[in-house]
Amino acid sequence: MRFHVVTIFPEFFRGPFEHGVVERARRSGRIEIQVHDLRTWTQDRHRTVDDRPFGGAEGMVLKAAPLFDAVETVWPDRKGSGEPGRKVVLLSAGGVKYDQAKAREFAKLDQLLLICGRYEGVDERVAEHLADEEVSIGDYVLSGGELGAAVIIEAVTRLLPGAVGNEASTRQESFTAIVDAAEAEGPDSTCGSGGLLDYPHYTRPADFRGMKVPEVLINGNHQQIRRWRREQALKKTLRNRPDLMDGVELSKEDAKVLERVKSSQ
Repeated sequence: MRFHVVTIFPEFFRGPFEHGVVERARRSGRIEIQVHDLRTWTQDRHRTVDDRPFGGAEGMVLKAAPLFDAVETVWPDRKGSGEPGRKVVLLSAGGVKYDQAKAREFAKLDQLLLICGRYEGVDERVAEHLADEEVSIGDYVLSGGELGAAVIIEAVTRLLPGAVGNEASTRQESFTAIVDAAEAEGPDSTCGSGGLLDYPHYTRPADFRGMKVPEVLINGNHQQIRRWRREQALKKTLRNRPDLMDGVELSKEDAKVLERVKSSQ
């Protein structure tokens, strides 16, 4: 299996991939890991990968253009999302929660490309039009997706034939048993607590390959921006992490938004 990692800190991975199961799998040829420096696909002398968010907010946002160019260089024959055998996964706090079932799903692929988010977030056009999935490794905030990428590669590698010396041991581990039970009994109804996922972020350019930033973020009406961001956060949480909704205090306006979203599904 081949892994690709797109990051602004390629040197980060010199340590995690040089030990244990991952290193043995690399040496035996069972996996290949290629780490790509995102700054390779920048167009200015400062090698800029981020910009200020439209609509005003704290922090910076990773730009769409370098990420699109990176994926299209690594896989020039890619026809778009949903191709069999390979996936583009964006690591972000707003993604679907990564678990053993997801590791099993990824282990069936031939190739997996991981985009490491950074700063305040990644331009939403990457999640909508480039990535096949958006994944989070847990309910906490990290400075970037590099640790998440290392976690995913480790968990997936352990499931590949021959990667672990005693393969029977991987069938006796905690989360493997949980996944087996869930697959046998159906979806788990357990819900957790917590707040909403973050709303989508966009940065310059306002029009990238015909994919335009939502007009509400450009018109300067901060009340409309606030409402839009709250609505998008509700939608994303309902779509990616419905288990978190139990811990959210909803206003009357929120309830109306959720009613509209559910009726449109």
